[in-house]
Amino acid sequence: MTTRVHPTAIIEADVQLGSGTAVWDNVHIRHGAQVGEECIIGEKSYIAYDVRIGNRVKINAFVYICAAVTLEDGVMISAGTIFTNDKLPRATTGDLEALLPSDPDEKTAPTLVREGATIGAGCVIGCDLSIGRFAMVGMGSLVTRSVPDFHLVFGHPATSVGCVCRCGEIVHRFEGAGMDARHEAACAKCRRRYVIEQRRVTEVEAA
Repeated sequence: MTTRVHPTAIIEADVQLGSGTAVWDNVHIRHGAQVGEECIIGEKSYIAYDVRIGNRVKINAFVYICAAVTLEDGVMISAGTIFTNDKLPRATTGDLEALLPSDPDEKTAPTLVREGATIGAGCVIGCDLSIGRFAMVGMGSLVTRSVPDFHLVFGHPATSVGCVCRCGEIVHRFEGAGMDARHEAACAKCRRRYVIEQRRVTEVEAA
């Protein structure tokens, strides 16, 4: 499969693009970044130096992915999402006499988005956290802490409201007095089955 790069895209030195990946107009990928096979990088998105992106990842338009972010296989990042990597950012030294460098340092905090997860449009993702396997972050959310596998979260800050299937359908909602009790659930669309106990989601079997 051929890698396609729009002529307006800026691809710096030492960037790896996997087979079948498409990079659209005005994308900027910084040096040392690695992008896997069959990915889509949407228009006007920015990928910082040394970012790691797996296979079959879909990144929509106007996405900002800073250094120290890793996206595993099958992740979707919707339009306008912003990642961060510094909890205490400053432009200068305390005396305002020197501009601080933008390169990663010991204060740079990582973010890991696990396989199959989806981040909705217009989200802001904090740092020093992970977003679990096949989790889903609702549009416009502010993520300030790690999201467990298969959880559906949204809000400011984002909180868990239920669980989603691998296919994306909601399989359980956290509500009522028994929301931490043990539940068994099946996806109405693909029939995959899950056990939810103390809000931890376990796959029972494949479809």
